[in-house]
Amino acid sequence: MVTNGGFGSWRHLSARFFVALVPIGPARSDESWALDHLLTGERALWQRMSGPDRRHAVGVARDSIRILGADQAPREVIAAALLHDVGKVESSFGTFARVWVTLMAVVFGRSRILRWAEAAPTKRRLSIRTRVGLYLTHDRLGSDLLQRAGSQELTVSWAAEHHMAPEKWTVDPGIGSALKAADGD
Repeated sequence: MVTNGGFGSWRHLSARFFVALVPIGPARSDESWALDHLLTGERALWQRMSGPDRRHAVGVARDSIRILGADQAPREVIAAALLHDVGKVESSFGTFARVWVTLMAVVFGRSRILRWAEAAPTKRRLSIRTRVGLYLTHDRLGSDLLQRAGSQELTVSWAAEHHMAPEKWTVDPGIGSALKAADGD
């Protein structure tokens, strides 16, 4: 599979783009199902996620259960699937800004765009450069948010590791592989 600077395949990115164009959340039954698998602090983070991100996350969670088998998908694995992208809320970017940042990172290199973003003046707290940096580090930010929300270790770790190469995972490789496959990257 061809990847794009840690962003997954072009197929994955294209599918996420078209899903994100419909600005609604998951079906009421899916929303309820997701909330039933989240701790109190995690529910607050879930509610901050955009409708399309929540729809995507429900699909990832359900596919993870299908891949692993229901008996091998405990609550923290489902929560990891539901909240792996929660750090994206920190940038406050919508679909088109996310596409712009992703394309910039693919074309110019993620590390180069991050250096540019980190050079942002600190007096303008949420400048465009700062928001670009927040979006590109959503994995680390999500992990921090989940840690503060009281999530279990696997859920916290997967948020931080979901864009890493498998040899860098601390998450059980079988679980990580299922979560990665379900995410479609």
